[in-house]
Amino acid sequence: MKKEIGRVSSEEKNEILALYERRNGLNELVKIIGNDEALYEKIVVDLGSTSVKFQSWWDRMASKYKWESTENGHWEIDFDTYTIYLIE
Repeated sequence: MKKEIGRVSSEEKNEILALYERRNGLNELVKIIGNDEALYEKIVVDLGSTSVKFQSWWDRMASKYKWESTENGHWEIDFDTYTIYLIE
């Protein structure tokens, strides 16, 4: 089930979009770097930091906008419309 529960501002959308793109890029880099352990460790550290910032954004926005949530649900954003959905 997909339920619209809110919207965010353009600036807020841009913040989560940058984190989303960075996280996805780092995940792809991990898959292709091969045997370079030093580079792998740097990417993993950056990925961890980016993931924390990503989750922090969702936590801050949920608190700010009082979004509905469920135990087994998660939120998604439509980057074109800035709409937030609760997915169950």
